[in-house]
Amino acid sequence: MRDADGFDEFYRVTSVRMLRYGYALTGDLAEAQDVVQEAYTRAWRQWRTVQVHPAPEGWLRLVVARLATDRWRRLSGWRAAVRRAGPPEPAAPPSEDAVLIASALRRRRARSRAHRSWPAPAAVTARHTAVVRARQPYHRVPQAPVRSR
Repeated sequence: MRDADGFDEFYRVTSVRMLRYGYALTGDLAEAQDVVQEAYTRAWRQWRTVQVHPAPEGWLRLVVARLATDRWRRLSGWRAAVRRAGPPEPAAPPSEDAVLIASALRRRRARSRAHRSWPAPAAVTARHTAVVRARQPYHRVPQAPVRSR
């Protein structure tokens, strides 16, 4: 069984430093949090090995650095592909029909909002609930347990 208390203490002592280190490597807080979280997950999976390592924090720093490098390589490949593809083509302006339909929908929504009185009065809600319940069929639940072969 893993030493959960030892790992908890290790996490408490090193987590802030690891997050700062990850941020220094990635330059982005969200990326740093992802990298550090993954590093701690790997440390937990291999806690018996990490626990007896001469420098457990050094082991964790190495994992954070390698994860950040892997992400940087993946992103640099993606950036190169975007550069090769060039900027996207400009979008065409909306057609006259689309503009007319959108403005008609906006006017209709405004009129329907003006006629609504939300929330609905309690009497109307109670009456509607009673009507719906009256329309639902009554189903008997069998008393005997279902037997399987």
